[in-house]
Amino acid sequence: IFGFLGPNGAGKTTTIRLLSGLAHPTAGQAWVAGVAIGTDHQAAHKIGYLPEEPAFYPYFTPLEYLDHVGRLFNLSPGERRKRIDELLELTGLTQVKKRRIGGFSRGMRQRMGLAQALINQPQVLLLDEPVSALDPLGRKEILDLIERLRGQCTIFMSTHILADVERVCDSVGIIHKGKLLVKSNKNELLERYALP
Repeated sequence: IFGFLGPNGAGKTTTIRLLSGLAHPTAGQAWVAGVAIGTDHQAAHKIGYLPEEPAFYPYFTPLEYLDHVGRLFNLSPGERRKRIDELLELTGLTQVKKRRIGGFSRGMRQRMGLAQALINQPQVLLLDEPVSALDPLGRKEILDLIERLRGQCTIFMSTHILADVERVCDSVGIIHKGKLLVKSNKNELLERYALP
């Protein structure tokens, strides 16, 4: 789990939009899972993406929405059913799988967003400030979920909250005004900079 840390306006969202292929660079190149972004559409199949504020068709249920996303990734009906059941269980949405998403709380929408980002079993999961606007319980639920994903894929999580990075990340990059200032193992950073 890689924590991409920086103040608001540092360039975290722009970086994630570039890595996901939703924005195009004016110069330079980036690779995700060994695939150059912008040159090969195969990268999209290796990436899961959760924006800071995920948006859904409010009239869909979690079952319908995840089925829709699974179809976009060309999953077979059997694969979709299996994956949807796994993700609803993982995100704690099984009990509300037939409720309309339009009535979901912010925390439930974030969990729904994580489920859709994982439908294709991505190699890299891009999370843009996944807990920034949640209440303390919602923050805990999402961070617990991110921790449970450790080892299933590489997670690139942007945040401006140092405590979140300390809690779940293995390594950290610190960005300021569009420049990467530091990239290091979390424990090394804590040993070097933490106050006694």
